[in-house]
Amino acid sequence: MSTLAINKRANYDYEILENYEAGLVLTGQEVKAVRAGQISLKGSYVVFHGGDHPQAFLINAHIGHYKPAGPLADYNPTRSRRLLLKKKELNHLFGRTTNEGLTVIPLKLYTKGSLLKLEIALGRGKKKYDKRQAIRKREWDKKRRTLTKQTY
Repeated sequence: MSTLAINKRANYDYEILENYEAGLVLTGQEVKAVRAGQISLKGSYVVFHGGDHPQAFLINAHIGHYKPAGPLADYNPTRSRRLLLKKKELNHLFGRTTNEGLTVIPLKLYTKGSLLKLEIALGRGKKKYDKRQAIRKREWDKKRRTLTKQTY
């Protein structure tokens, strides 16, 4: 299992509550581009469409053009891509996002066998003071590690 892309801002901007694994509907040249490392999850998020039978879509994930595929006339690198989840998971995520005001964000894209999987998470946005507190804790942990190394 190799990781192809990571959304580094997700843990800084959101408090992660639950993680899920989802498949991703891609075209052939998009799969090759992703395996070549031409993907960015920065600024991407998940939305739901459809009332009774919701479907999840990954929005604003940038998958670059795969050069060996040749020129494509109307390729949009940030198009919305459908996520493949079980019905129970879809309904659970849809309910939590609509009722509790939570957000579904992509964390990382990785391979599982020959398949591409996207790890998504249900998260709550952090306030500015929460972010400052996280930075303060991270700096203190770093300082403490350096102090303990110097004492030995």
